[in-house]
Amino acid sequence: MKESLEISLDKIDLAILRELQSNSRMNNSELARRINLSQPATHTRLKRLETLGVIHKYVSLLDRDKLGLDMISLIHIRLRAHSETSLDLFQQAIQAMPEVLECYNLTGQYDYHLKVVVRNRRELEKFLRTKIVTRREIGQISTSVVLSEIKSTTVLPLPDV
Repeated sequence: MKESLEISLDKIDLAILRELQSNSRMNNSELARRINLSQPATHTRLKRLETLGVIHKYVSLLDRDKLGLDMISLIHIRLRAHSETSLDLFQQAIQAMPEVLECYNLTGQYDYHLKVVVRNRRELEKFLRTKIVTRREIGQISTSVVLSEIKSTTVLPLPDV
């Protein structure tokens, strides 16, 4: 579980983060120009944000439709028992499943919410039968197929300073 530790950011830090959320491949000189700061100062601030863990990874966002990964499913899971062993076994298993894009531990009716991507219904069925239903620690499963994505973003709502 990640601990939330709020870090003090000024308007320049937030400007850097906004620019990088829209294009993380932007080079330092372009970033400096866009935020109206010298290249060395921009580089120093960027390295500070990385060291603090505010920026922890640079990634490429892929178009899943063009890669043939057409089906998104949301799977809600309730465990049989809530022992430390059951929780650990389930979480370790989920970490090893590339089809699972996101997994959240919840309050309420279900213990976990999974966002799963596969090519089609046959792959979904295979995923459920071989990787989910076979887990002894799972007591109940509810699966919904996503018909359309209304909003999908990785951009965080940064505050205005």
